[in-house]
Amino acid sequence: MTSYITTGDALDVQAIRSCFPALKAGTARFDAPGGTQTPQQVIDAISGALSRPLANRGGLTEGGRNAEEIVVGARTALADLLGAEAGAVVFGRSATQLVYDLSRTLARSWGPGDEIVVSRLDHDSNVRPWVQAAESAGATVRWADFDPATGELEAGHVEAVLSERTRLVALTAASNLIGTCPDIPAVAELVHRTGALFHVDAVHYASHMSVDLESLGADTLVCSPYKFLGPHLGVLTGRPELLESLRPDKLLPSSDAVPERFELGTLPYELLAGATAAVDFLAGLASGGAGRREDLRRTFTALAGHEDRLRERIEGGLAELAGVTVYSRAARRTPTTLFTVEGRTPADVSRQLAEREVDAPAGSFYAVETSRRLGLGVEGGVRVGLAPYTSDDDVDRLLNALDVPRS
Repeated sequence: MTSYITTGDALDVQAIRSCFPALKAGTARFDAPGGTQTPQQVIDAISGALSRPLANRGGLTEGGRNAEEIVVGARTALADLLGAEAGAVVFGRSATQLVYDLSRTLARSWGPGDEIVVSRLDHDSNVRPWVQAAESAGATVRWADFDPATGELEAGHVEAVLSERTRLVALTAASNLIGTCPDIPAVAELVHRTGALFHVDAVHYASHMSVDLESLGADTLVCSPYKFLGPHLGVLTGRPELLESLRPDKLLPSSDAVPERFELGTLPYELLAGATAAVDFLAGLASGGAGRREDLRRTFTALAGHEDRLRERIEGGLAELAGVTVYSRAARRTPTTLFTVEGRTPADVSRQLAEREVDAPAGSFYAVETSRRLGLGVEGGVRVGLAPYTSDDDVDRLLNALDVPRS
């Protein structure tokens, strides 16, 4: 078995990189926040699922049994990743779709006088569904701001907009644009004191941090496997008793059991197999034989050390360049760095990097409220994001390819 841990519990990046066929193209990839590359193990799992008989879930035929095994396995794997119960893991086309469905279901109990809180730190998929659902119900939307000078969104920013009329607060666990990680447990405590529900967007967070639904204090939470080495789909989980109380729109003959109650149509079995393989790949990076959940904790500890070291190298290098402004400034953040270069548009900088085989895209990346709050408008900045396969050589190539004079 390949070992991905070197002396001192560091990740063996070269061993990890050997698992990713896409990296053979030779490009230095810093586009992980938009979707990571896929290891061969995940590709094989998807192919393997499609190579075996498949049918609608059931126990009578081989195809039905294969489908059932894949679904059960995927629910268990994602529950291990998220510190949730397997029976409370819901699959959907994307996190955006799942949040839209959840917001519409919850909004049935909202009305004039009720208040919904969203933040300017969030990806629009954790803003617009709630805003639109509130508007349809006649509820009021209140905004939690963050400090653009520091990138921090503190618990007090949320507390300032809470009231006895608050019905739900939606907040990201990590900004996909600047990496800020708010103190989610502290916010959860404030939210629950009002009697409101707390929804957490962990799409970016789950790529870099160990997730625990109960410790975070989330009532519901979403993530996306394609952000952590898996295929494109969305995952929602939450407190089982809350999910049992919700009545989403569904087809009459479809199951009314949770979690199937929330899943529209036949599940993409091959993608679920890939999602399980992605979780297993992550757990295997620091396998200690104590079980998948504990192995995942060890992996994210090792991964944080690797990614934080590279992030510090990048930000240290950017600090030496003339006219570069870095907007990722929070004390606790993911390895996601947003910057601009004076006199050049973010798109031009990104284009120059791409010409030198360095992928670091530019934009606001659907975090439009965040970008506007930073004074960057829809143009945004250049975003550099890291993944388990990012190497020191990648960092060198990025800093050299910028071709910006030293200050």
